[in-house]
Amino acid sequence: MTIEPEFLDELDRFDAALDRETAALRQGEQQSPRVGEGLTFSDYRRYSPGDDTRLIDWKLYGRTEEFFIKQYEEERNLTVHVLVDASASMDFGDGPAHKFEYGAKVGLGFAYLTAEEHNDFLFSTFRERAERLDAGRSNRGEVLDCIDQVNATDPRGETDPAEVLEAYADRIRTRSLAVVVTDCLAEPGTVASGVEALLRDDVDVLVVRPVAPEERDPDVVGDALFVDPETEAERRSYFSGSFARQYRSRLDTHVEAVDDRLTALGADHTLVDTGEAYFDSFASVWLG
Repeated sequence: MTIEPEFLDELDRFDAALDRETAALRQGEQQSPRVGEGLTFSDYRRYSPGDDTRLIDWKLYGRTEEFFIKQYEEERNLTVHVLVDASASMDFGDGPAHKFEYGAKVGLGFAYLTAEEHNDFLFSTFRERAERLDAGRSNRGEVLDCIDQVNATDPRGETDPAEVLEAYADRIRTRSLAVVVTDCLAEPGTVASGVEALLRDDVDVLVVRPVAPEERDPDVVGDALFVDPETEAERRSYFSGSFARQYRSRLDTHVEAVDDRLTALGADHTLVDTGEAYFDSFASVWLG
């Protein structure tokens, strides 16, 4: 993977722009429709590497020559759980349009802005089970560590969304938002079963589905061999105009079936086109 950490600096400017554009919808400092809170100053603590330098009290530094961070009441009152599908089907697309890379950046964006808004995040990838990548610090340094680990991840193998998400649901013990990044290439009922296990009165679920341009419109003409990346099952077909239309129709039907089931459960479900500019897609997901 080739996710560059500089995109976090762009996220800072992006978040500032969102603050201006949605000021009428917000209350409190750095609040967003999905992840936000009103903050009231409470106390100070010593600065630690990775803390947001914007929270340093420079007047206090002038008196003490030591760095202190402003703390706020209700500072960590929401936990955002980010789960990114790392199965073989996510290993699709080229360059920045790669499904796993693009989807992971969406998840990392949520983690970063969550920490900026003084909330906790947990970041995991999943195949047969969820593997947590963060160490519980919920700051910029933690996000940088997660970027390194994501870049070292090789999407492979199979996943069962129902089994993985049902098992993960037991880890959620506080008011939370679960952001599940997956291409949903399973039976709609399987995806819905996993999401249903996560949903509770104090837990919201957002499913982000990355779709690569080549996935919607395969650049294939004539006789072709198609291989399932997870099971390695093969099928040879003649990909003609009529077959291409049938393929797109079945993909659209699957997307609609997943959307109908998740919406009925009360979860949010959104597609992101990996061929679109990252910040355009992220803005639509973050703002809901």
